Order: sequence, then C-alpha cells, then structure tokens
Amino acid sequence: MNTLHTRRLSLAAALLLLAACDKPAPSGWSGYLEGDYVQVAAPLAGTLATLAVQAGQPVAQGAALFTLEADAEQLARAEAQARLAAAQAQARNIDSGRRADEIAVTRAQLTQAQAQATLARSELARQQQLADQGFISRSRLDDARATVTQISARVTELDAALRVAELPARPEERVAARASASAADEAVKQQQWRVAQKAQTAPVAAQVADTYFRAGEWVPAGQPVVSLLPPGAVKARFFVAEAEVAQLAPGQAVSLRCDGCGAPIAARITRIATQAEYTPPVIYSNAQRAKLVFMVEARPAAAADAARLRPGLPVDVQRAAP
Repeated sequence: MNTLHTRRLSLAAALLLLAACDKPAPSGWSGYLEGDYVQVAAPLAGTLATLAVQAGQPVAQGAALFTLEADAEQLARAEAQARLAAAQAQARNIDSGRRADEIAVTRAQLTQAQAQATLARSELARQQQLADQGFISRSRLDDARATVTQISARVTELDAALRVAELPARPEERVAARASASAADEAVKQQQWRVAQKAQTAPVAAQVADTYFRAGEWVPAGQPVVSLLPPGAVKARFFVAEAEVAQLAPGQAVSLRCDGCGAPIAARITRIATQAEYTPPVIYSNAQRAKLVFMVEARPAAAADAARLRPGLPVDVQRAAP
C-alpha cells in the first residue's frame, strides 16, 4: 500500500512539474516583430510604365519609384491649357472695349450724319420761306421737317454708339469673363495634378520591402505598387493576459529578446489595446493559445537597436529591471 501511495505522489508531482514548465514566466510575454510599412500607390489607375526600384534596395527621399502611363492625362492637360488661353483672351477683349478702327468708323459715320443734319435744317428753312410766299405746298414743307427729324435721330444714335464703343464692357460681363478665365485656370491645375500623380517618388528615405506589379501590368487606383520600410519603423507586438494588463502603461520600459538580435534591446510601451482578443495563431504556445489577452506594442528606445530587428521574427518581452 505504501508503495502504491508513493507512486501516486510521484506521478502527481511529475504532472505538476510539467504543467509548471508549460506556463510562461509571470514577467514575460510572447509576441513578434512587425514593421510599419509605407505603401506607395497612385490615386489614379493606369498601366505600369516603369518600375525604378526592386525589393531590398535602399532609396532616398524623393527618389523615383514608378510611373504609370499618362497619355490621356497629358492630352487633357493640353486641352485645358487651350481653353484657358481662349478664356483669358476673351476677358482681355471685354476689358479693352472695341478696337480703334471700329471706333473710327463710328466717329466718321457720326460726322457724316451731323453734316446731313446741318444741310437738312438749311433746306427746311428755305422751304419754310417758299411756303410762306405760297410757292410750294404744305406737304413739301412737312417732308422737309420729317427729313430734319430723321437725320437728327440718326445723329443722336451714332453719338450714343460712339460713347458705348469707347467704354469697356459692363461690369457684370467683365466679372463673368474673369470667372470663366479663373475656372479654366483651375481646370489646368487639376490636369497638371493628375499628370504629376502618375509618377510617384519615395516620401521618406527607406528600404524597398517589396514590389507588387511589373511593367506592363494594369494598376487599379489606390493599389500599392511599392512597399517601403523606413529606418526604425519596426515594433514589437506582444500579448498580455487580462490579469496582467493593468500592471502596464504607455511609456513603461520593457526588454526585447529575439533570435539573432544579440543582446536584449531596451524598448518602451507605446500602445495598449482597448479591447481584448484571443491569442492569435502566430503565438505557438499551448498555454497561451486559448487565453483572452490584450495586444501591446513597444518600440526600441534607440534607432541603432531598431536596426537590429527584422519584421516577422518571434520575440520574448520582459519587464525591464528597475
């Protein structure tokens, strides 16, 4: 009986030891390294004309990455520029009034009408004398008066036409012409923007992480063509049990360990998720895979340490020593 009891105690102790080995240390967590990639895309669709970089290549800020075919945008820009030139010419024409030659023609017509009016008034005076002496009928006198009235109206008309010809267009017409020219100018700027968006450059100095298309392929609007990983854009993402998350806070120091990273890397917590989740399948631990946890992110404190990290590697995180 004592032998059986002893065996049972030994078996129970062994099971407890195995269970203790499977549990993580209270101060450590498992996770992985992740990169904050910059996905470079064009807001317009088009055929990939040139791809100037390849995966693994370092690029400087402003370096050319890729270009899309832009024939349609260039033609639209030329059309918009032609419409702008026409609208600007029309606005200048309205502001300047009529040409000098046109004004000269109207002035000559006015001079001629004034001479005719003078002659008609002299003829009316002569006809009035003849009518008073009874040499002509009253109807001929009325005809002379009508001629004076008609020619005087013509003089008034040409005088007003000359004043109008010497003035620019009405204020409303000038405002409308300037608005049309301004709208045409904005249309040119829009087309220039569309042409510029077909050629993308590196927004930051970085390493090319990957490319997703080859020259000749159709690229949908907003679809990334090149993925960039800027220096220091690597963070540790680990998962803390709900019972331990209250002990952590943003800014708290932790230590990162990973295979091939060398000495432990000092880091600080930058984010603690506000909602719980189940441990993701990338964490291969029988003890943690079914736990309800909170995702926590930490970034290396020094840029030199960040360069030692590679996205995708598993990482062990521990609280930093006080």
